[in-house]
Amino acid sequence: MAVFLAVLVLLTIIAISNIIHRFIPFVPVPLIQVGLGIIAAIFPSGLHITFNPELFFVLFIAPLVFNDGRRIPRDELWKLRTPILLLALGLVFVTVLFGGYAIHWMIPQIPLPAAFALAAILSPTDVVAVGALSKRIDMPKDMLRLLEGEGLMNDASGLVAFKFALAAAMTGTFSWSEAAVSFLLIAIGGLFTGTVLSFLILRFRYLLRRLGMQDVTMHMLIQILTPFVIYLAAEEIGVSGILAVVAGGITHAAEQDRAESAMVKLKIVSASTWGIILFILNGLVFVLLGLQMPGALSVIFGNAAFNNVRVISYIILITLMLMLLRFVWVFLFWQGNWGLQMKQVSGGEKLRSLLQISISGVRGAVTLAGAFSIPFVLENGSPFPERDLIIFLAAGVILCTLLMASAFLPLLSERKELPASGSQFQSVRRKVMKTTVKALKEEMNDKNRAAALAVISEYNEKMKQLKFEQYSLKEHLRHKKLENKIRVHALKAEQAELENMQENGQITEDIANRLKESLREKEMLFSNPFKAGVSLMKWKHLINRRQKEGTHKPHDQSGDMLKKARIQTAKAAIEEVKQHMSDENKEASRSVISFYQRLILRLQHGAGGLRENNRYERQKKEIRLKSVQIIRNEIQELFENREITRETAHHLRQYINDLEASLLDE
Repeated sequence: MAVFLAVLVLLTIIAISNIIHRFIPFVPVPLIQVGLGIIAAIFPSGLHITFNPELFFVLFIAPLVFNDGRRIPRDELWKLRTPILLLALGLVFVTVLFGGYAIHWMIPQIPLPAAFALAAILSPTDVVAVGALSKRIDMPKDMLRLLEGEGLMNDASGLVAFKFALAAAMTGTFSWSEAAVSFLLIAIGGLFTGTVLSFLILRFRYLLRRLGMQDVTMHMLIQILTPFVIYLAAEEIGVSGILAVVAGGITHAAEQDRAESAMVKLKIVSASTWGIILFILNGLVFVLLGLQMPGALSVIFGNAAFNNVRVISYIILITLMLMLLRFVWVFLFWQGNWGLQMKQVSGGEKLRSLLQISISGVRGAVTLAGAFSIPFVLENGSPFPERDLIIFLAAGVILCTLLMASAFLPLLSERKELPASGSQFQSVRRKVMKTTVKALKEEMNDKNRAAALAVISEYNEKMKQLKFEQYSLKEHLRHKKLENKIRVHALKAEQAELENMQENGQITEDIANRLKESLREKEMLFSNPFKAGVSLMKWKHLINRRQKEGTHKPHDQSGDMLKKARIQTAKAAIEEVKQHMSDENKEASRSVISFYQRLILRLQHGAGGLRENNRYERQKKEIRLKSVQIIRNEIQELFENREITRETAHHLRQYINDLEASLLDE
């Protein structure tokens, strides 16, 4: 029961952190989660969870790194391979070597091997924290990929270096040649193991599909278990589990690219399932980090043997040293043009990029997990030297780097000037509607296609109206004249298609004459404005007559033939408009196409049975409500990214609330 309550509290904290982030979007979610974890730990009778480093790596780091390997673009990873290796390998070992000596010189009571161990565990950056922070700043894509690639690789190199430094501290002996050979074996072995195991798992899943076992739930379960199996197997044979999981994720992504058509439903379920898993795991990592902070810090703060001001100054100095090392290292290989393929920039832009990369080296949960894995005693039975101080310094550096990145990265990013709320409103409405249309198209399937297309058509019409509102009277008249001209061409295409259908015996002479009369009236309406009034009256009369006929004879054979003929002529009109579409008439052409698409949908579903119509209307309402939620999420994301003002967000939410209320009243 205690475990269940602890898990429930952790999940509640994750939910609360995202609610708080809605109100203070300028504070990153990881920082809020760490803060809530600290509060939960120091609260009377608060939450206390024993931190098991081995369990932490397999339960959290393995699936998170596996997903990063699946998600990161492989071509960009390969393009940036040189700077990634320079950061993930070169900088790690420079940090261990230089940082170890600097820490030992600064704090003599920490022996040199233990100082190397502390420097090694401080060398890996946290890819999860970097990803969370990058969402709220304008970071160049190449730089973001560089940091993600570094985060995937340097966990392994840092932990291997930590392992050898820890062994030296435990035994008092160290061999550079043995360490270099062991590192190569562990790294290459991890990559090879992950690739082979991932390939075997993919072949196993392929065999199951060949045998007819295409159950989505079973395949999804195998996919979820994959990172745990790869990590545990790699660690069992003595190679890097983290590199094995990275290689497994990349192999899975490559295989999915080659088999895009296989089990489309699994891909949809996989995306949503992994989204939930990653949301929870990312949150738990930072909440657990916060839960461990009070314990790690209180050991030193409560010890009279340590001067609190001095140990805090150690944390600040070590953090600044790590940032400076990172800055100098990146500056050197950028000056040497060692593969950092970013666009040529001025001196000021270059300095800003260097500072962004330097401050983005946030330390996280891997660092704290490594620090907690330090044994209490050496091989001779004596206590491990300054273990509590090492854990304290690691926890302090994590907090410092996270706070520095949260404070300074937004200042270093290119600030977007927010336009005035009034001028923003219409353009943002169009933007969120475009996003909604794109999302509805992605969720469209065979069952709801007609209803989804109808709702999409409604949004296209709304976007057209919003665009017209920005036109002057002269522009509006010019656009309307161009649209009428296109409508005339479309009507002529309908007439030509009608002639073909009559010649081929697809429709009777009576239906052909009725449709020809209707098309001639419409053509007169759009081509001769002087007769538009009379034509419009006659056209309405014809429409009313058709509607009455459709009402009294819903199953009449001639009525079905008339409906099919109108659908076919409408499709011919759409093809005609598409063939003559150009940059000059694109907006007007899309407007005419939208009109014919709505007409086809109305004809296809307006004369069906009562049960079919009810299902169609119910689907439309569900999709409309779903679209409202999509718009609401998009508004919040725009506000969090500082692309709209709080006032604009407020007006947009009011607009969406009114829209949702009108849908519920229908």
